[in-house]
Amino acid sequence: MAAYFVVQSYTSGKNGMTADAPIQAQSILHARRVAERLAERKPMVLAFTRDGNPKTGDYGEPKLIFAHGNNLPEEVNEMERV
Repeated sequence: MAAYFVVQSYTSGKNGMTADAPIQAQSILHARRVAERLAERKPMVLAFTRDGNPKTGDYGEPKLIFAHGNNLPEEVNEMERV
């Protein structure tokens, strides 16, 4: 299995939050840096890592690297932290 690092930002609109295109990072540090920069201009940003095998579709539980925003989903608060 390989480790994947993802940064997901959101844009606020008249119908609520919409997810932007996810950004794949190279490491935990890279994901944190990208997320921190996006947090300066985005209302919500999440960065997480998970182990997985895209060939088989097997993925582990995501682990939170960074979270920014008001009213974060409850699932984010329950995630294991890196």
